[in-house]
Amino acid sequence: MNEVLNLSPQDWLSLFTHFALLSVLGVGGAITTAPEMHRYLVDEKNWLTDASFSSSIALAQSAPGPNVLFVALMGWNIGLNAGGGLSAGPHAWALGMMGVFITMVGIMLPSSILTYQATQWTHKNRNLRSVRAFKSGMAPIVIGLLVSTGWLLSAAHRDFQQDWKLWLVTAAATVLMLRTNLHLLWMIAIGGVLGGAGLL
Repeated sequence: MNEVLNLSPQDWLSLFTHFALLSVLGVGGAITTAPEMHRYLVDEKNWLTDASFSSSIALAQSAPGPNVLFVALMGWNIGLNAGGGLSAGPHAWALGMMGVFITMVGIMLPSSILTYQATQWTHKNRNLRSVRAFKSGMAPIVIGLLVSTGWLLSAAHRDFQQDWKLWLVTAAATVLMLRTNLHLLWMIAIGGVLGGAGLL
């Protein structure tokens, strides 16, 4: 953006409350609320351009880490725009960091509190019939999703003669998971090292 945004304290509060509301509505993750973010930040407030909005999502999705990082990039860009751009120096960078903080706390805090409170309540009331029914009903869904994900990932390696090393690593990881207390992250790290070394 070429012109410097003049954001008042009320604007910063409005940014926080909007992202806090989206946090509660974002079933399926923050990315599901991107159209509403675009409407608010680009169309209504003109705090971001279409290009910076799209770039924030594209950069965050291509980088390692959680998908919600695109929210931090939007906050960073809003803060930078309010401070006069990246070349404006430490004041603009500080406003960029404030934008990151405001948007990330807004998008994370309400849903985290709601999840924590719901978990606490269900733990205290785990003997209620409705809670047991909910858990019993969700268990096959979660297991089905995990099995279908595993099936889709393994289906990418249909040719056993060509991909026998991958099938061997998969079988070894399954046995280790079922027979030992070795943490799953260690197995993922070992697979990553073997793949990086060209052994798979």
